Amino acid sequence: MKELAGRLAALDPDAGAALRVISYFDRLIEGRAGLESLVRGAAVLAGCPARLVDEERGVRVRVEADGLRRDGDGPLDPAWPSAPLVPGGSAALWLERPGPPDGVHAMVLERAAAAARVVLDRTRGRAAGGLADPASLEVLLDASATDHARRQAAVRLGLRDVTAARVVVTAEDGPRVEAGPAAGVRTPDADGPRAGVGPTVPVPELPASYAAARTALRFTAEGTDQDPGPRTVYADELGGLALLAGSAGPADRPVPDVRALERAVASAPWAAATLHAVAFGTSLRSAAAELNVHHSTLQDRLAQAEHWLDWPVHEPHGRLRLQLALLLRRLHRNPASFQATGARGDGSPRTATDTRPGPARLNAPRPAP
Repeated sequence: MKELAGRLAALDPDAGAALRVISYFDRLIEGRAGLESLVRGAAVLAGCPARLVDEERGVRVRVEADGLRRDGDGPLDPAWPSAPLVPGGSAALWLERPGPPDGVHAMVLERAAAAARVVLDRTRGRAAGGLADPASLEVLLDASATDHARRQAAVRLGLRDVTAARVVVTAEDGPRVEAGPAAGVRTPDADGPRAGVGPTVPVPELPASYAAARTALRFTAEGTDQDPGPRTVYADELGGLALLAGSAGPADRPVPDVRALERAVASAPWAAATLHAVAFGTSLRSAAAELNVHHSTLQDRLAQAEHWLDWPVHEPHGRLRLQLALLLRRLHRNPASFQATGARGDGSPRTATDTRPGPARLNAPRPAP
């Protein structure tokens, strides 16, 4: 390679310099060099400071043209030439010099960014799509894994500097980790898949957030006339209702109130939405407004629905029965899912004498809504 670079340099100095750049970064990758070495190489070869910034994985490395590392030193200038680590991604390598890059500088950017991507993927887990490392995510969310194993998994997933996070489990794509939302932050996506959101906890306690998110997912609904209810449920809003999840599932026989509710829903297309609005609304007038019907129409519907249910829903006791029946109906329709290998449906670790088969591996997660 050196001989070829020398011959090319005699014929075309730019081509020879580009070949030396390629050879230089290839050697760094083969030698498993770290990020600082890669950025230092870019700075020295380009003759100007170089900066690697990956906010998602908490990486900031800046090296001067003399090879000394000096992080910080002001914001990025959009006029500086840069190369993203992945197409369309925010993580990038920058050369702190004005104007577009010439041939050699462009080659330095391209090869250094490609090398940095290899090192980051090897040492800190892939960042594309959020936390796209299913094996590490599984360990991080497994209550039976050791604390050391979960800490190492957190580092691979780019959560080294994250103090608190929460788990979101969707009906379509499985779990993902959202770093940093404060307690009480609500970001429902009305158009997204059904989602259960666990509480924000310290990173070592994410298995508990994951178990709570799975439970919350079971309380979600499609939000349609036949399956009314919220598409996003937050575990910390369930309170004692979460205990219901352990007593109702698709394999369990519904209690009489749920069977009566199913008969009512099957009797009229308006029944499910009407009963949900009455059960969870603040008043009959607010329920009528939500359903966009006249108050008298709602009264007529309720009279018919009470006949099908065989209990009154106007009084507090009957309204409570209806609320519980609607929640139990969701739990019967939504099975426990997305359990981490080595964990039971309630989030507790499997024991050595537990002979039930372990569930499937997790799916790779996507971005927070």
